[in-house]
Amino acid sequence: MDEVTIYHNPACGTSRNTLGLIRNAGIEPQVIEYLRTPPDRATLLSLIAAMGVPVRDVMRAKEPRYAELGLADADDAALIDAMLAHPVLINRPIVVTAVGTKLCRPSEAVLDILPQPQRGAFSKEDGEPVVDAAGNRIV
Repeated sequence: MDEVTIYHNPACGTSRNTLGLIRNAGIEPQVIEYLRTPPDRATLLSLIAAMGVPVRDVMRAKEPRYAELGLADADDAALIDAMLAHPVLINRPIVVTAVGTKLCRPSEAVLDILPQPQRGAFSKEDGEPVVDAAGNRIV
């Protein structure tokens, strides 16, 4: 079975839904609560490179600390430094599989990189159906 890792915040509904979808595929991932165990610089840079997204896409601009630190016009190096100093600024959840690495917002984005199919129906915490009883993604 392929290893799956999720950089998870249990206080975040999107992160909880993503974890639920991973488990609905019969996978028990490595769960890294990144607020308790933040990634180091090399890991954060590696995740961003693997996702192929701009650094700013991994930044939680809605987080109050973002405004407090004046990061709206910051360059990539300053954004990385801020995320390392304040992990709450890292957007979540980030999921790593053999298929790829992705910031899973919305949570169903994880379906694109899971190495195994869904095993049954899944609805988000708010009741929105994502996967039907046959394990197929609901569009």
